[in-house]
Amino acid sequence: MDLATFIRESPVQIARGVDEANSALADTSANVNPRGIVPSPKGDTRFYGYLNEKQSEKYLRAVQKNELDVAVHVSEGTEIKGGIGIMVGASGLGSAGRSQAGSLSESRIKVTVPMVLPVAK
Repeated sequence: MDLATFIRESPVQIARGVDEANSALADTSANVNPRGIVPSPKGDTRFYGYLNEKQSEKYLRAVQKNELDVAVHVSEGTEIKGGIGIMVGASGLGSAGRSQAGSLSESRIKVTVPMVLPVAK
């Protein structure tokens, strides 16, 4: 993936992920990137802010900071590879040998996604 594609696709994937998360959480009191956030008082770094849902509430629900740091590694070059293994998600089991000539580059994006966690019933 080139840098332009990474820059273009990252916010698209984040926005779609927020929409999908809110859909998946529809049956809970959780909310990702909610409206009505009141900023934290100056110097209070525990929370992103507080949610002002209803004026009749006796308390304001804390809006948590979910910091995501995503890295994309791209390698270019020639590779000779051999071995056997099983890959599941980020876990791997097996044995392999590899010889590579080329370059490796990394692109990173950090984003904070505010979220109100569910309230105990």
